[in-house]
Parts: sequence; structure tokens; C-alpha cells
Amino acid sequence: MQTTIHSLKKGEKAIIKDFDIDAVPLKLLEMGCLPGNQVELLQIAPFGDPLYLNVNGSHVAIRIETARQIEVEKIKR
Repeated sequence: MQTTIHSLKKGEKAIIKDFDIDAVPLKLLEMGCLPGNQVELLQIAPFGDPLYLNVNGSHVAIRIETARQIEVEKIKR
């Protein structure tokens, strides 16, 4: 089973590994959501969607459908 942003818990950090370029909006790519960059799950909305992230210093909110498409590797503490 691959680890995705959707599977992170609040406060966990990970490195973006891979994603389907067609499944990720261009705006996220422009804000630094690229392979090799660090992502941290900051907050989850009350009904679970969207997810609020810190991607290399940029704070972004993404939908769960998008978060399931971005494969990551968790950073061990």
C-alpha cells in the first residue's frame, strides 16, 4: 500500500515522491507541490475535507481526491 497525503495524521511530515501530473491542479504545482519537497499536514476540516498543508512554507488547502493522488514518504521523527 502506498502512502499518500490523505493517509498522514495531523502534524506528520513527509516528502513528496510521485503523483499523476493530470490529477494535480496546476496551481498546486506552482505553489511547490513537487517531488522532493516537504509537506506537513497542519489541519483537517471538520467534515474531513479539505486538508490544510504546509508545502515548503506555502500554506495550501487541497481536496481529499487530490490528496489521494500524491504519493509521499513519511519523515521519521
